[in-house]
Order: sequence, then structure tokens, then C-alpha cells
Amino acid sequence: MEISAGDRELIAVMRQYFAAKAELESLKEQLEVARQAAGEAIGMFYDPRKNAEHATDLQRSHRLKGEMVSLMQRVEAWGRTASALTGAIDQRPSRSRKRS
Repeated sequence: MEISAGDRELIAVMRQYFAAKAELESLKEQLEVARQAAGEAIGMFYDPRKNAEHATDLQRSHRLKGEMVSLMQRVEAWGRTASALTGAIDQRPSRSRKRS
């Protein structure tokens, strides 16, 4: 089975998405453990301006969320393009009609 360049790109984007998702989940778990250990309120702990100790990780989590949104938008655009192409192909006149 041959994979098209578009399919390879989609696979690469989805791999990036799931890698970012896994990293974000791990980071969120680590931050929540740290928050609970510190006994801090959610609003105070998760504000990088008020939590210098974890600001780098908090900013990283925001960047990962943005990256995931961007990657999913690429996938959605790819899907819309593929659907449009499939729809255009389906709308072509049939060549199997008998001529009289």
C-alpha cells in the first residue's frame, strides 16, 4: 500500500499533536502535585506572574496548548480540503452512461 505525501504529512502532524498532548498531561500532573504540596490556591499557583518558581513550566503548558490548537487546525484544514476534493470527484458526470 502506497501512502501519499498528504497522508504522510497528516501522520506527522498527528504525531506532533499527540507528543505535545502527552507532554502537557505530564506537565499538568507535575504542576498539580507541586500545587497541592505547597497548599496554594489554584488561581495563585497557576498564574506565572505570581508564581516565579513554576513560571517556566506554566508558560510551557500555555505554549503546548497553543501548539495543539495550531496542529489541530492544520488537520481540520487538511480534512476540509480532502472532503472538498472527494465531493468534487463525486459530483463529476458518470462516464458509464449509455449514449443513444
